[in-house]
Amino acid sequence: MRVVGVDPGTKTFDAVVVEEGKVVLEESFETFEVARNPATLVEFLSRTQADYIVAPSGYGVPVTRGDEVVDPRRFAVEVLLLSTERDIETGRSEGEVGIWVYDALAKVVETLVREFRSRVLFLPGVVHLRTVPKYRKINKVDMGTVDKLASTFTAIYNYSQKYSVDYENVNLVVVELGYGYNAAIAVERGRVVDGVGGTYASTGTLTAGALDLEVVVNTGAWMRWDVFHGGLFNTLGVYELEKVVSGYVEYVEPYFSVFNLFIESVVKDIHRVLVSTPRADAVILSGRHARNSVVRRAISELIQDLNVIESTGLKGSLSSKEAAQGYAALGSGIAGGGFKDLVEHMEIKSACGTSVDYVVHPRASKFIERVRRAYLESVTTPKMC
Repeated sequence: MRVVGVDPGTKTFDAVVVEEGKVVLEESFETFEVARNPATLVEFLSRTQADYIVAPSGYGVPVTRGDEVVDPRRFAVEVLLLSTERDIETGRSEGEVGIWVYDALAKVVETLVREFRSRVLFLPGVVHLRTVPKYRKINKVDMGTVDKLASTFTAIYNYSQKYSVDYENVNLVVVELGYGYNAAIAVERGRVVDGVGGTYASTGTLTAGALDLEVVVNTGAWMRWDVFHGGLFNTLGVYELEKVVSGYVEYVEPYFSVFNLFIESVVKDIHRVLVSTPRADAVILSGRHARNSVVRRAISELIQDLNVIESTGLKGSLSSKEAAQGYAALGSGIAGGGFKDLVEHMEIKSACGTSVDYVVHPRASKFIERVRRAYLESVTTPKMC
């Protein structure tokens, strides 16, 4: 079975083809270029001649095939992105970089569903998984988007293979350090049991992450793209972590202090989810920023009791992100090919509901109603919990 997975990153869309349990093809596309001309990515996906295409899935949805989607544009914008057409239109007109990701994802999803139908798969996020207790989901939406779950899938598989342990004996914290967002995912007995996703995590590179409610109530109206602001890059006015790291190494302020903020934020999130997997044997670092040796060392120095390990990727991978590999591997397992055992162990197919089902704050009632209605009306077989 040949499966291609697409990870819609803030900086790049990565496409990975998995066949017979290993990566056989990798390609990367600038997110801005995908938004400008999605046909470039779609044409590449067509050339892979894959049996299945695992589409960008944003905040996630229960496992869904393309031929179950009756309104792909609404499905992408309102269900996968938790947004509106007005959000995207206004964000584009104001030149918001973060909205390029949303715009690109929506265009790609719409095209893939139209052209490939039953060969297209969409995946859940952490909040959709039944292995995560309901009480941990209250007032949570971003417990780990689909790309974070995909990276976790890759990490569990690789750890099991490398250390020759059954999935049932894999206890980890998987940390995804993406270009714009971080996440810490708790794995107990080879299953995801908790997660702190990007907009709920501590300060990231692009995003402010979780905010003091005093900031929220005293700010007034927020725009959809505000989730891309308030992080390290806004603080310093630079948009590459390497520049921050260089300032840290040379003890130059404010880079030195802001880098420490970044590292401590990651470590605090790790400790938050360790409550849910107290027997964790290791912390796996994954994602674009995890490749930086200074970042890895700084995190390791603050995690005294656990091994901190860099994710290695699937067999055959050379350059692609772990999330893209996980997208393809998950799709292969769902379709009954390689990685099937891990998909079944993690109970991926039993995922249900929408990303907003556990929000209870009265201010969010209209938001909850809008997303649920969009899900129920844009697919033929909704899988509510």
